[in-house]
Amino acid sequence: MGDEFQDFTLAAVQAAPVYMDRDASIDKACGLIDEAAASGAHLAVFGETWVPGYASFARWLGHPSAWNAVKRFIANGVEIPSPATEKLCQAARRAGIDVAIGVAERDSTTQGSIYCTLLFIGRDGSIIGKHRKLKPTFYERAVWGEGDGSTLVVYDRPYGKLGGLNCWEHQMVLPGYALIAQGVQVHAAVWPGGTFTRQDVLSRAFAMQAGAYVVMTGGLLRKEDIPDEMADIVLPMNGHSGIIGPNGAYLAGPLDEQEGILTAQANLGEVMAQRMVSDHAGHYTRPDVFDFRVNRRPKRVATFEDEAAAVQDALDRVRQGIANGDISDQRELAGALEDLGVTAERAARGS
Repeated sequence: MGDEFQDFTLAAVQAAPVYMDRDASIDKACGLIDEAAASGAHLAVFGETWVPGYASFARWLGHPSAWNAVKRFIANGVEIPSPATEKLCQAARRAGIDVAIGVAERDSTTQGSIYCTLLFIGRDGSIIGKHRKLKPTFYERAVWGEGDGSTLVVYDRPYGKLGGLNCWEHQMVLPGYALIAQGVQVHAAVWPGGTFTRQDVLSRAFAMQAGAYVVMTGGLLRKEDIPDEMADIVLPMNGHSGIIGPNGAYLAGPLDEQEGILTAQANLGEVMAQRMVSDHAGHYTRPDVFDFRVNRRPKRVATFEDEAAAVQDALDRVRQGIANGDISDQRELAGALEDLGVTAERAARGS
C-alpha cells in the first residue's frame, strides 16, 4: 500500500502593520494568529519586517524627515528574546499554530544595529529559530546589517521540514540551495509586498526548484496605513501574497491591495512526487562537478578569551580542517598550527 501522508493547511497572513509602532503591531499580529488558527492552519506566515514595517524610507535618507524615521525605526526594533517576542510566543501557544514572521531585529548587545530577520515560533510557544537576511538589497544596506550562515537552517516540524528566506535572498540563488540541500518541504518566502519586487517569479521558481510548498507573503501598506509625517518617504505596498505548490502553480492568491488570510491544503506526497521529476538535493545534482559548502559558524565581532581557551579554539579549527579535507598531511598541519599561533608545546598542553 505504501506510505500515506496527512493533509495540512498553510496560511499567508496579508495585513498592514501599525507602521513604526512595534507594540501595536505585535498586538495586531496576535489577533491575526488567532484568526489563522481558526481557519485550520498549521503554519501562519507574515511578511518581511512586518514588525514594525518595511524601511522603504531608507531610499530617501536625504529628506528632512528621514532622520526622525531612522530614530523611530530603531526605537521600535524587536530584540530576540524580549517581551515583544514573548507576546508572539504566547499567541502561538494559545492558538496551537506555528508562526513565521518578519521583524526588524535590534541587536541586543549594541542596540545600534537592525537586521532583517525571519522569526520562527513553534506551536508550543517556543522560539524555534531565526534567520537574518544575508545581504540587504540596494537602499536597505543603509539601515540593515548582514546576517551569517549560522541561520541557514531547516526545522523539523510535525507537518514537514520548514525553512524560509527574506525577499531577494531568493535572487541570490545559493541561500535557497542551502535550504534545498537540507530537504526543505515547506518554505516561508517573505517580502515587503509588491508586484514590483519580483516576488512572484522568484517564489514560483523556488517552489519548482525545491519541489516544496512556498508561502509567499508580502507586506501590505496602503496610503491610509502610512503616518502623515512619513507620507513623502514611505512607499505603499500592495501585498501580492499567495501560496504556491511544489509544481509552481498557485493554490491560493495572489491577493492585492487588501487584508486577508489565504489558506491552502498541502501534502508531502505531492512534494515527493514532484521531486521524482527533479530532486536538486538528490538525483538531479552533480556533486562530482560542483562542491557546495556553507559556513555555519556565527559571525563574531570580537573574541575575549584566556590562553587555554585560545589554544582550544585553535585546535578545534584544526580538527575541522582535518575533517573537511583542508588539512591532509603533516606539512599542512604544521602550517595550520603556525598560522594560528599555536606551538607544539602549547598544542600538547591544550589537547
